[in-house]
Amino acid sequence: MNSIVPAPIARQPWQMLIPLFALIAFGAAVLYSAAGGSMQPYAASHLIRFAVFLAMASVIAIMPRDVVKFMTYPAYVVVLLMLVGVEAIGFVGGGSQRWLDLGFMQLQPSELMKPVIVLTLARFYDGLPVGMFSSWQAIVPAGALIGFPVLLVLLQPDLGTSLAILFGGAVIMFLAGLPMRWFLWGAGAAAVAAPLAFFFGLQEYQQRRVTTFLDPESDPLGAGYHITQSKIAIGSGGITGKGFNEGSQSHLNYLPEPHTDFVFATMAEEWGLIGGVFVIAVFAIILSWGWKVARASQDRFARLIAGGMVATIFFYVAINLMMVMGLAPVVGIPLPFMSHGGSSMMTNMICIGALLMVNRWNRNSPKARLG
Repeated sequence: MNSIVPAPIARQPWQMLIPLFALIAFGAAVLYSAAGGSMQPYAASHLIRFAVFLAMASVIAIMPRDVVKFMTYPAYVVVLLMLVGVEAIGFVGGGSQRWLDLGFMQLQPSELMKPVIVLTLARFYDGLPVGMFSSWQAIVPAGALIGFPVLLVLLQPDLGTSLAILFGGAVIMFLAGLPMRWFLWGAGAAAVAAPLAFFFGLQEYQQRRVTTFLDPESDPLGAGYHITQSKIAIGSGGITGKGFNEGSQSHLNYLPEPHTDFVFATMAEEWGLIGGVFVIAVFAIILSWGWKVARASQDRFARLIAGGMVATIFFYVAINLMMVMGLAPVVGIPLPFMSHGGSSMMTNMICIGALLMVNRWNRNSPKARLG
């Protein structure tokens, strides 16, 4: 068999790629149904974007370690300047100023910051002597690297993306081995600051999302409409679903954003519990493979990159699924590889590309070659 299949193809991690391709195809089928039985405008662009960003991920996968280290800090500065540019000349859509109009596409720089913050902190902690990990030098510079983009994203306003950047940064700090007491102090400070942030930091519509999450039935036709209709769609699917292209909630426009934030509800209505279990199982396969890559890494830089990229994808999946099931406020986090959206696809494929890159580093490490 090895003589039949070319070596570059045989050594690819097909245990992750085949489930990923299956998820993309399933997502295209759901988007086909969300458009009323048409490849346009969602399913076709979904597949095209995946093909484009798969090529991008393939380029990332072959990048040498030294080049990645050299490019990390400049990439952070460029994306940070792009976030500043959003505030100055950003494109406004849906009441938020989050995009840069590049002519051929609307780019959301905050999405790029999610993997970039992982790379930046991995580079920072890789160069920090172990003896400094319990000193202020380990947390103050890293806090500034996280804080600047978070503040700029909050100005857009985009609470979901700012939380994703915070989460990715916190995971890198944890994996780097910072003292646990710092995380406990941070959790205590967050608990104290949460009420102040709710009343003085959140926009009025963001406050309504939180109160609606706690009691969606209090305003079923207003602020609670999204969650209520999503839960109806998921529940009506039962075990086997209503059938492909037979979802009434999405086809009759009861379900808001059936092709983006609530694509899982669209899927669950037509494919039922079986479809939901399939989607969650595929994500579990992809994430577990990524975590194995992180654990197999021979150095801190590679281990932190892989762990942070897994955490970034996990945040997308966990928050979106909790959101559509009414277990978390609606914060506009799409479902990776299924929701229609170029920025989300780009971010998650960057994460996949980085995991493929670290997997190649692991395979080519001296220890792996000796083994």
